[in-house]
Amino acid sequence: MPSSSPCDTGPGIGPAPAAASGQDPAPGSRSGSSDRGSGPAAVPGFTHGKVRAIELLASVRHGRIAMSMRALPFLAVARHLVVEGRVLLRMHRGLGFHDSCDGGVVAYGADNLTVASGADGLWSVQFTGPAEIVHPVHDQRDLFGSGPSEVNGERFDPVYLRFDPQLARTHTMTYDASP
Repeated sequence: MPSSSPCDTGPGIGPAPAAASGQDPAPGSRSGSSDRGSGPAAVPGFTHGKVRAIELLASVRHGRIAMSMRALPFLAVARHLVVEGRVLLRMHRGLGFHDSCDGGVVAYGADNLTVASGADGLWSVQFTGPAEIVHPVHDQRDLFGSGPSEVNGERFDPVYLRFDPQLARTHTMTYDASP
């Protein structure tokens, strides 16, 4: 991967492309959307399965991060971008989950269960790997679009994590046209 980064915490996020329309691609889309950063195909060392999992992740905007907080498991919703095979996450600072993720190994997952489409059926992806707090450049923050106005009654205060997926798993379900 390139060694230069616009984030102030090290390599891996890379320069952000110009923002696209901000629309979600069609569910099940196989191409990395231009509002998600660069696609995984250009990342050396990725297996076909990991590339496919990253492509599916790039086709949706939100997922769930799992971490341990004071020895208890927690799940939190996060907005994500896929950039050069890594995942940039935005979550609410007020919940404090980002501190538990920083420097630790987390799991991140997403699916199309609420927007399932014809040809690809249902899918879910899960990743495991290290995460760290980062400060992306303005162009990358813009790619996320606007955040929620409130989270649990608090004004939304974004914090960003870079997640480096080491393990990837994809699960799919295909249905026949018959009932």
